[in-house]
Amino acid sequence: MLSPSKDLLHGTLDALVLKTVSRGPRHGYAIAKWLEETTSAALQIEEGSLYPALYRMERRGLIEAEWGVSDLGRKAKLYSLTREGRAQLKHETTQWAAWSAAVSKVLLAA
Repeated sequence: MLSPSKDLLHGTLDALVLKTVSRGPRHGYAIAKWLEETTSAALQIEEGSLYPALYRMERRGLIEAEWGVSDLGRKAKLYSLTREGRAQLKHETTQWAAWSAAVSKVLLAA
């Protein structure tokens, strides 16, 4: 498992969450679980990082929440992407692709 620094995680967590909820409404645990499964457990997002990010993104209008029922039949707050969130995801994805390509050129240079 990778243990990303808090700065690196903070800088990418919003984009990761936006991408996750772009696939459909999910509750917090399902967001963390999907990220863990998708990265083969390389990323494990702790509650102390995830929920503040969800609340922050909700305040910014990037996601919206409503009460629903989880896959296990329990009451859960489900988060979904807003129009603003979709635009932000596109922006952050473009920035990440350019940034990671530039950093890779430096770190992988012979």
